[in-house]
Amino acid sequence: MDKNQTGIELMKEGKWEEAAKTFAEAIEAQPEDPVAYINFGNVLTAVGDTERAMTFYDKAISIDENATAAYYSKGSVYYDNQHFEDAKNMFELAMKKGLDNGDNFFMLGMTLVQMGSNKLALPYLQRSTELLENDAEAHFQYGLCLAREAFIDEAIKALELAISLDPQHADALYNLGVAYGYKENGEKALEMFNRALEIQPDHLLAGHGKKLIEGQDLR
Repeated sequence: MDKNQTGIELMKEGKWEEAAKTFAEAIEAQPEDPVAYINFGNVLTAVGDTERAMTFYDKAISIDENATAAYYSKGSVYYDNQHFEDAKNMFELAMKKGLDNGDNFFMLGMTLVQMGSNKLALPYLQRSTELLENDAEAHFQYGLCLAREAFIDEAIKALELAISLDPQHADALYNLGVAYGYKENGEKALEMFNRALEIQPDHLLAGHGKKLIEGQDLR
């Protein structure tokens, strides 16, 4: 196992200092390999030193302008710091330079959602669900975006799939309840709100939705 792979395994175990040391050794051994710089940057990002992380991502790009993972990592830092225009630019660059993975499509879609461009986000979130077919969060966010654009039937399908992948996803259950309420299916809406509250008793929105439905029933 090479040092980059060893470092990644150490990161998975949360051994940040050991991972950083391993990636530093990889850089020393192969100073013109962008991968080790990206990995070192990811360790710095994980421990909150994003300013230094950016210098490592930039170094990787200076070595290889097609180092797509560096653009993705920079985009993620920008996203976390709510610099959404910069994040969008990085995820788009990663895509244009050949990064065809679900995480990049998901993050580009989420960035556009944060910028208020739900319609533009839809195809990227849809693509993310195709590439991350077992990722409940991808299907959940796609369903939310569909609902915001009033594609309610499609939203219901996406949210149901999210719940099938993660039955404990209280927010997906709540939003599915809202979608059923929009379709005037009060019985199903109430079922979803109740399920959300079983998982998360302090889910205020689900509690409010339940009261609304029960109030309608009383009338």
